Amino acid sequence: MSQERVLRDYFSDGKRRVALLGVGNSMRGDDGVGPRIIELLETRPIESVLLLNTQSVPEAFTGKVEEFKPTHILLIDAANFNGAPGETRLITGEQIGGQAFSTHTLPLNIFIAYIEETLSVSVLLLAIQPLSVTLGKPMSEPVEAAANLVADMLYEILSKK
Repeated sequence: MSQERVLRDYFSDGKRRVALLGVGNSMRGDDGVGPRIIELLETRPIESVLLLNTQSVPEAFTGKVEEFKPTHILLIDAANFNGAPGETRLITGEQIGGQAFSTHTLPLNIFIAYIEETLSVSVLLLAIQPLSVTLGKPMSEPVEAAANLVADMLYEILSKK
């Protein structure tokens, strides 16, 4: 099943409240892809969708997420899953396990487990394979292209009632 189909199914509830969290450090090249997608979506707001640019500390935004009372949560982050640069993959907290997928202080699987337990909401991670996360480098072309495609896809899915 395609990732777009999985996301459509995930977001299919008509009374949904969606929290999209862009995770990453924009100063580290492709690691900033999560925040970049949030920036792209902020130019065209969607009803009942909370957009949060959490940088490298999504755990600092748990209060805002809890306050919003989402029915669905999607984290968007650069993650090394040995794919081609710009390739995307949907991952659950259980699939992350103890693996170090991202570059952030608190492992995302712990953050996801906390949110799922606290809010009784399933969380998905939309991972984007980086080319480089070198400090001071710009985002690579394949990851920038992926950011635009993902933002367009999410807008198209979430703007439909």
